[in-house]
Amino acid sequence: MTALEAFTHRFAPGAAGEGRSLLVLHGTGGDENDLLPLAADLLPGAALLSPRGQVNERGMPRFFRRHAEGVLDAEDLVARAHGLADWIAAAATHYGLDRSRMFAFGYSNGANIAAAALLLRPGSFAGAVLLRPMMLPIAPVQVAGGLAGTPVRILSGARDPIVPSGDPGTLAALLRDAGAVVEVSVDPRAGHGPEPAELVQAAAWLGQQLPSPVAA
Repeated sequence: MTALEAFTHRFAPGAAGEGRSLLVLHGTGGDENDLLPLAADLLPGAALLSPRGQVNERGMPRFFRRHAEGVLDAEDLVARAHGLADWIAAAATHYGLDRSRMFAFGYSNGANIAAAALLLRPGSFAGAVLLRPMMLPIAPVQVAGGLAGTPVRILSGARDPIVPSGDPGTLAALLRDAGAVVEVSVDPRAGHGPEPAELVQAAAWLGQQLPSPVAA
């Protein structure tokens, strides 16, 4: 098996001369296909790189194991964040993607693995939109640092029944301590699923962080 084959994935090339890309990371029970339409709307024209999580939890793909809902397996999270970072590097080389122009878009379990990869392997991608992430069981001493100026947008739902209300702020503090520039948005109507209005706001934010070549 080659490094690229470590993850089943989909790749959608960007528009000619575009240069931007989104790393698309699904939630529990999703796969490499389900977030592609959302991602295409978030950053029109960008290339899309979407892997499927390697963990199978009762038939549901995930990016790392958990002991129960809301109880993450810290050791597996760390190991698989490093594995994902290695794969991103291989995939970027294979598809000719500039990781300084690549942002992650992760939902739920995918947002958690994206945040872990940022903290443990800075430089794997240039920034992230994290939709419904949780507090991560990563000790500050494990964090590599090196996120100076890295933009991160956390999208939280005030009615989320899965993510405790304090988790997004705790994660934001961990990312800020590593140097990231973090914005936390709380949609008062949202549960664990995304709301159209917050995705519109996230798209505008992404466009500011990653202006298209034409806009630039």
